[in-house]
Amino acid sequence: MKKWIKAITFIMVSTLTLAACNTSKTQTSGASVSGEGYEEATIRLAYNLPQDHHIAKGIEQFAKDVTEKSDGAVKVQVYPAGQLLSDKDMNQSILSGGVEMGVNSSTLWASTVPAMGIFDVPYVFKTYEEAGEALNGEFGNKLRTSMEEKGAKVLLFADYGYAQFANNKRPLKSPSDFEGLKIRSIGDIPSEMIKAYGASPVFMGGGEVYMALQRNTVDGATSGTTAMLQRKYDEVTKYLTINNYAYLEFILAVNQDYWNGLPEKTQTLLSKTAKETEDWIRLQAKAEDELTAKQLKEKGMEVYVVPEEDLPEWKEAAKPAWDAFSKNAGDLGNELLEMVDKE
Repeated sequence: MKKWIKAITFIMVSTLTLAACNTSKTQTSGASVSGEGYEEATIRLAYNLPQDHHIAKGIEQFAKDVTEKSDGAVKVQVYPAGQLLSDKDMNQSILSGGVEMGVNSSTLWASTVPAMGIFDVPYVFKTYEEAGEALNGEFGNKLRTSMEEKGAKVLLFADYGYAQFANNKRPLKSPSDFEGLKIRSIGDIPSEMIKAYGASPVFMGGGEVYMALQRNTVDGATSGTTAMLQRKYDEVTKYLTINNYAYLEFILAVNQDYWNGLPEKTQTLLSKTAKETEDWIRLQAKAEDELTAKQLKEKGMEVYVVPEEDLPEWKEAAKPAWDAFSKNAGDLGNELLEMVDKE
């Protein structure tokens, strides 16, 4: 009798074990699933900013949060500071699927979606809050849709902060003070503004600016104060003009086909975490602009803040830059201009 009981018990246990194994195979067919229910995935994310920049810090935290929230199933491997791709190669690599995710400036994305150049148009956004509201609303949605049509999904807009002017010749207290200067530019639209102010725009990479200023190859440069501090502009320029002419954006984008192939649960995880990161970066942009401008002053730069009542003069003088954008950015670009100008 005992032998029969043992035999029956063995058969029952074996049957239950096989059933459990078959169930497990059914649940995980085609992909491995974590205890949190996420399919395993490894996502490469590249960016070119210095790792101590507030956008870089936000992106690093985004990658860490995604990995932790998925219990390690969705791994985001970050390649910082140009280790994997240069900014010039980034967009094409994202569009072709050479890399799954990447961070690059809206200025460079404007060659793919011309309307993205709106962030370079002078004096479009008057405040950080105004920019945030636009990006969270219809304005931002139109840009997201245009990017998706080209093959890249925008996961988040990363606020770099406002662009300013530094030079080693004289205080720039009005557009006429630019006359005859050679200014390093950051894009086509800012170059139109620089020319309208009477100066000559010069294109060069961010890493070349310090030496160019030191050797007087250029008289000044435009950039955010965060970059000016990191690149030690205070050592080679004397004057800083705060006129908040362009609200610079970087974009975390993902290859659209890759995104479409991700499980909905993973898409939700990435989208929610990206939104949290976007909000954090936006708060840091304002704080970093204020802090770095103060630090540049402490390091000896003479800082001139353009009074609000004088800004209409600067905007009017920059009209050729608006016209250039309007001409090249198509119907969407003009629609976006009307939206922000009306507000």
